[in-house]
Formats: sequence, C-alpha cells, structure tokens
Amino acid sequence: MREDILHAMDKNARISVTDLATILDASEEEIRDQITEMEKEKIIYGYHTMINWDKTNDEHVLALIEVRVTPQRDQGFDAIAQRIYRFSEVSSVFLMSGAFDLMVIVEGKTMKEVALFVARRLAVLESVLSTSTNFVLKKYKENGMILEDDKKDERIIVSA
Repeated sequence: MREDILHAMDKNARISVTDLATILDASEEEIRDQITEMEKEKIIYGYHTMINWDKTNDEHVLALIEVRVTPQRDQGFDAIAQRIYRFSEVSSVFLMSGAFDLMVIVEGKTMKEVALFVARRLAVLESVLSTSTNFVLKKYKENGMILEDDKKDERIIVSA
C-alpha cells in the first residue's frame, strides 16, 4: 500500500487523506499512519509546488550544469557533491553516468547571475575539472505536467 500512496501523492501532493483512503480502499487512520511513518523514515522528504515561472512577472532562470570532477580518495564523488549542494543557488545535484560526473541544477534571476555563480564559485572548486552550462529556454513538460496552454485550432473550416 505504501507504494500506492507514494504514486498517488507523486502525481498530486495535495491529495487528501480522505481521497487516498477512498482510492486505496483503506481507512483514513491507516493512510495517515502510513504517511507519518514514511515522513519519519525520510521516504517522503517534503511537499513541492510546481510553478510555471513564465506565467509570472518574476525573473527566473534555470541552468543545467554538467560538471566533471576528480573523485576524492575514500569518499568518491560524495565530498564534492556535498560542497556543491550547500550553495543556495543549487536546487539539485545528481551523480551521472556518461561524459560528465555531476548534473547541477542552478536557479537564479538572470543568466548573468548564474554565469557568475559558475565562474566564481563552482568552477573554482579544487576537485572541479570542467563545467558546461546549459540554460533552459522554455519548458514544455516538467514532472509529468504539460506546461503549455491548450492551443486553439486556428485552421479555417472549408466546406463544399
């Protein structure tokens, strides 16, 4: 049942305990206890709101930064990943397979702000060998949610 709760909450973090109980044919108390237990175990870390910043007046830039690093003796990639994720500008850090080691997701108000963070704080770290910054220009779908408005069919109707 835990996985069913997690899948439902992953799609909608605001789903009510009542609705979960109905969907999963369980009591509200049972669902509430399961959620509380998963929060204690850090299976559920928090609840996140998805925001389409393009629909606001707030400037918001998202960058995906590929980082090649030298792993630390006896700590592998963990030590450098910890140093990186402590920066307030960093929203996510992932260990990757492939041509680079870490994917660092950085948020800022402008491209210049993000570029300065990379140049002055990230790229200068001792274990960092190289970085490659990719700015997100437009989001179409994020976390399973389509972000575009439904487009109106603008074709002209032709009848004979």
